[in-house]
Amino acid sequence: MVESIYWLYPNLAVPTWTDILTTVGIIIIGWLLQHYLMKLIVKKIANFFEKKSKIMTARVIEHFSREIRHAIFTVIIFLSLSYLIEVSLFSNRAVRNVFYSLMVFYFIKGMIDVLNYYANDPEAFHLDVKKSTRLTPFMLRVINALLAIIAIVLIASLWNFNLNGFLTGIGLTSVALAFGVRDTSSHIFGGLSMAFDKPFKVGDYIVSEDNNIEGVIEDINLRSTLISTPDQGTVYVPNAYLMNRPIYNLTAREKRKIQSYFYLSTEHPEEVIRSACNEVNKQIILHPLTSKEDLIMVYIDEFQADYYRMFVSYYIPSNELQERYEVQQDILFVIKQVMDRAAIKMVDPESFKLPKFNKEIIPS
Repeated sequence: MVESIYWLYPNLAVPTWTDILTTVGIIIIGWLLQHYLMKLIVKKIANFFEKKSKIMTARVIEHFSREIRHAIFTVIIFLSLSYLIEVSLFSNRAVRNVFYSLMVFYFIKGMIDVLNYYANDPEAFHLDVKKSTRLTPFMLRVINALLAIIAIVLIASLWNFNLNGFLTGIGLTSVALAFGVRDTSSHIFGGLSMAFDKPFKVGDYIVSEDNNIEGVIEDINLRSTLISTPDQGTVYVPNAYLMNRPIYNLTAREKRKIQSYFYLSTEHPEEVIRSACNEVNKQIILHPLTSKEDLIMVYIDEFQADYYRMFVSYYIPSNELQERYEVQQDILFVIKQVMDRAAIKMVDPESFKLPKFNKEIIPS
């Protein structure tokens, strides 16, 4: 086995059993030191910075410590093997590059660990989440991908890999793919726009202007957004679709607007209809969970030959979805009671539409 590595280190010494046992002992002690003693030292350092009110520094040290310990253990292994063969492993360029590549990997991996922790729990850094820019899952994936690319470039440069030809090939391939995947590109750019504009984040409840999309944001990917809808389950919506139409972020609102339409028969006198509208308006004001500071509207806004359309609009000073439906349910029952007391007949406007007949072409 020793002879098989002479081509790497011609001057290496044949190790004795004492040297082998000593090397194994050093590696074991090194593992114990980095696994237990280093953990304790890192904890002490983090506590020191935390007492100095440098919370972010303390959290970064804590979540970087795992890769630091791995780097130290790697150094111990390299030094132990150098002692074993009585030749420095760093004297060989290939082995030295392996060592430097591992150090680059540990550094990038540590940064990714810190970013992942920050994205999932920014409050742990004692930052003002409302004022600070919280990383979205999409931005986190982009940053992680960039860090991975940086690591690949650094490691490739250590091994004298020809990056110019590689990057040129990627550029030509990207141009060729751009023509074939234009739709996908539009979705990706839509995702980038969402990452920078931040119209919503994971956990927000959104509604599109046409009401085709409604639900809670579960995840934001490079090409699509995962939305949990109340009636259709979980759906993947292309990012370009969301960015090309108005989207209402209901979670960002401090209050919610509720509006409904009711169709009343025209066989009732005007005084009865007006009285019913006034009564509904009064009952909405009396409800304890409706907003009294915002405009409450109960009016007839459309007149047809067979029906009046009554428009009802009000606000609730809450953004909770369950509370919204509870208040809306109360108001709907109140409207039903008002209509029953006034003996007002409600109609279905669809029943007054003329049926469509298929036109048959009669040959001449």
